[in-house]
Amino acid sequence: MTRTGFLHQELTADGRYDETRGGRTHAYQGRFWIDGDRVDYLDDLGFWAYGEFQCDELHHAGYVMKRG
Repeated sequence: MTRTGFLHQELTADGRYDETRGGRTHAYQGRFWIDGDRVDYLDDLGFWAYGEFQCDELHHAGYVMKRG
């Protein structure tokens, strides 16, 4: 989750993610793959995104998240 709590992202063991943004639950959902420090996302609507782990933070779409 971000420091402000605006963005929450759950990465599940079955390779799915569920994202809440600005209080809007299930704003984005889809599949993800981790390769080293990189996370690739394929949203259920068909668009791709990516993130990168840097130390204990996940950088994704201009946001910095830490474990909640």
